[in-house]
Amino acid sequence: MTVPIDREHPEAGTAQIAVARLPAKDPAHRIGSLLVNPGGPGGSGAGFARVGGLDQPGTESLYERFDVVGFDPRGVPESTPRITCSPEKLYDTGLNRFPSTRAEYAAFVEHNRAAGEDCLAKTGPMLGHVDTKSAAEDVDAIRSALGEQRISWFGLSYGTELGAVYASSHPGRVDRMVLDGAVDHARPIRQAMIEEAAATEDALLRFSSWCHGSSECALHGQDVLARYDDLASHGAYAKALGRKATGDELASGAYGFLYLRSNWPELGRALAAKDASELAQNSQYATPTYGAYRSIGCQDFPAPFTGVADMRTTAALVRTVAPHSWRYTEYWDLSAGCTGWPLPARNPPQAHPVHGAPPILVVGGAHDPATPLPWARGLAASIDGSSLLTRLDDGHTGLYNSPCAVAAEVDYLVSGVTPGRGAVCR
Repeated sequence: MTVPIDREHPEAGTAQIAVARLPAKDPAHRIGSLLVNPGGPGGSGAGFARVGGLDQPGTESLYERFDVVGFDPRGVPESTPRITCSPEKLYDTGLNRFPSTRAEYAAFVEHNRAAGEDCLAKTGPMLGHVDTKSAAEDVDAIRSALGEQRISWFGLSYGTELGAVYASSHPGRVDRMVLDGAVDHARPIRQAMIEEAAATEDALLRFSSWCHGSSECALHGQDVLARYDDLASHGAYAKALGRKATGDELASGAYGFLYLRSNWPELGRALAAKDASELAQNSQYATPTYGAYRSIGCQDFPAPFTGVADMRTTAALVRTVAPHSWRYTEYWDLSAGCTGWPLPARNPPQAHPVHGAPPILVVGGAHDPATPLPWARGLAASIDGSSLLTRLDDGHTGLYNSPCAVAAEVDYLVSGVTPGRGAVCR
């Protein structure tokens, strides 16, 4: 479907948003359209819908009662213009991502400026309009095209920010909404960096404790953190890359395995292996959506730093709360990587209060490596009449880690009734 690139200046041209719709299997009992977003930023919602991204034990009734609708937000792969960047310009293996001198800081700023200019040259003016507020207006255009008065929403991770922004702007057009793995866009960036770094460290420590004591782990009985620290500090050869992978790449790869509790044995094998390929190939830097991730992120989470001293102080705090995992935390990569980005942020951190919408379900995890529980609490507090479901297990999002959370999410979406106050999944 067609949307304007810039709604304030229609002469800027149009974009095509890719949409995939799976009709309800039980049309006689159809509730409506359920729009889904898998997160990112940069994740393909159309692909997510087509491959059955919601497929988990217990979600069958969602496919029976809803038209499941996925879409690629503006700039994301199947939509056009597509965000296009040179991978080698986005990630430089020789760049210090934690500059501590003026010269290192200047090189860091110049690298990010050049990467942004490359993305802009390859993408065109759309690059300056891939913010979440603009994407939320596209959601309403999709609602209208579907012929729905109101839509339901299932958003994961970044998809919770997109859903919350939509509900803030169009509360009367929301039917039911699940925000799982909540992002609180109102949080100051430095605070969010510290909170997420602490959450990532907590997840790594919990994995390490499990690995040391479990015969399922390839490093059973060994000093797991010492092995992790050695890889993150010195890097290791990755046959798949044909070179030595950097510590940043390996830390990023390990972080990706922490998303799913079921992947912990795989992380143990990857850490134990002499060939670091499995870790390196799981790195965020190796994904084809990294350009979209960075470009959209810089529209919503601009760098807060005023200079090298400021950055050095914040980096020291990150290392304090994450003495092992500090080399890769998602918020640092996302926001620090925007230092020097050539385009202004159209949607910097701000509150998106929701008034007048039906009850919304927010789901947060006490040991989520990517979206800390305080973010879910903050987001829920900004939504009138919301319900917060707290997970006490591991991994990022309830959908992929908690049968209890899945049951609560599905029951709410089908019935429209949120769980009781203080609901917990253990």
